[in-house]
Amino acid sequence: MSEADFAVTEFEDRADRAQRLMREQGFDALLFTTEAEVRYFTGFRTLFWQSPARPWFCILPRTGKPIAVIPQIGAHLMASTWVDDIRTFAAPHPTDEGVRLLSNALKPYAVVGMPMGRESSLRMPLMDFERVKVTLPGTEFRNASALVQSVRHIKSEAEIAIHREICQIASRSFESAANLFHEGQSLKSAFRRFKIDVLERGADDVPYLVGGAGPGGYGDVISPPTDAPLQAGDVLMLDTGAVKNGYFCDFDRNFAIGHASDPVRQAHRKLVEAVYAAAAIARPGKTCADLFAAMTDVLGQADGDVGRMGHGLGIQLTETPSLTAFDTTVLQERMVLTLEPGLDLGDGKMMVHEENIVIRGGAPEFLSTPADPEIPVIQ
Repeated sequence: MSEADFAVTEFEDRADRAQRLMREQGFDALLFTTEAEVRYFTGFRTLFWQSPARPWFCILPRTGKPIAVIPQIGAHLMASTWVDDIRTFAAPHPTDEGVRLLSNALKPYAVVGMPMGRESSLRMPLMDFERVKVTLPGTEFRNASALVQSVRHIKSEAEIAIHREICQIASRSFESAANLFHEGQSLKSAFRRFKIDVLERGADDVPYLVGGAGPGGYGDVISPPTDAPLQAGDVLMLDTGAVKNGYFCDFDRNFAIGHASDPVRQAHRKLVEAVYAAAAIARPGKTCADLFAAMTDVLGQADGDVGRMGHGLGIQLTETPSLTAFDTTVLQERMVLTLEPGLDLGDGKMMVHEENIVIRGGAPEFLSTPADPEIPVIQ
């Protein structure tokens, strides 16, 4: 964390919203084992989650503050958050990675909710979780994915302000493309130059940067860079997930190297048009499926290989909901989303365009500076 991330009232509000739903749905406590949920409800922000050697646990009771059950190494940082019930264990440990301590902490609760559905995971050894359940024969563990996701979907204005800041930092770097990219430059160099620029403009980190380049389009949207040089006629795409205070931006930009063919220009215009078609109806009460349909109507094709055309955004690069034909999640004010239409150009080529928005009472707010319909050309 850092105490500077948010005021305590931010975390009190998150807990209160979750606890009201817990009481309505019959949960006595929620148990979290993953970085996103632990951070969301406590403010515990650290890169130490990169190490898989230690499990971390957080319990949110039906009333009161969260309870942290964590390795001793995290005690000092957790004490800087609003959490004051911090129970620690030695880790790594040869026989007990917090199992006994966690079991004792869960004993008072008859119904414990955990994220078990789509986009959830258990970040502890499955054998240890089975041991916890054995020690609590009277405890029912239930799926609480929908509850947790519904709370995290709605961002506070403080969260949105951080999203806006990191989106604008990345937008300014993309606007400097002519100074960063050039014909003959390796794709690795282009990625490196862009990442350095984003960091120098104030991002804390750029943990996600993918893209591609090729004549008339690119083959996929998730590749790491290669040593291949940029050539005239290539379409260069960079998709960045830069971070500020633990919150992501997630959008891309396409550039033509030297010149753009008519098919590339038309594809770029259509992608931008699809984004604006979705934004035109992105209002509270509409669904994710509505936005998906608005984009596919413009593109004249279905989801193809991508599977969705946008998603939620927050303390994770991608969060629920998904902009798909099957996701009927109702949009609400202060949901932060990506709009990400993609076009299959044939011959194994594609183009994708992405923007970040926040749902408001009227027209959505663009957090990323919207791209011009005309694809920029790097001379």
